[in-house]
Amino acid sequence: MFREADAGDFDAVMRLYRQLHPRDSLGGREPEVFAEILRTPGLRLFVLEVDGVVVATTYFNLIPNLTRGGAPYAVVENVVVDADRRGTGLGKQIMAHTLQAAWDAGCYKVMLMTGSRTHATHQFYKACGFDPGEKTAYISRPAR
Repeated sequence: MFREADAGDFDAVMRLYRQLHPRDSLGGREPEVFAEILRTPGLRLFVLEVDGVVVATTYFNLIPNLTRGGAPYAVVENVVVDADRRGTGLGKQIMAHTLQAAWDAGCYKVMLMTGSRTHATHQFYKACGFDPGEKTAYISRPAR
């Protein structure tokens, strides 16, 4: 079942995020940030359940826009499928639902970036309908 996450999904989502970034920590603020995401309009944390177990998640950011006739766009982040279930089609399933949520919201595009250098990851996103050649992404980070 594809659905929006709720407060009871915190542990399951964090389990998946630890698979994505094992050493990442918010210093104990994770429950507070999770709650903020759930209550912020335009931010949607989706989960995919199989037999009552959360096995995948995506983070969907709906962004209002003053161009393209006012059509919003979306950014998808933190796409994770449980490591034990990868390669079973669940990733394509959650991405199809996530993209449908964007189209249902009237988005004219959905953007996604990946830091992965794995060929299979790039092939996965292409198979989900993302075009790596349409735009160029740049990232800036604060100086440390």
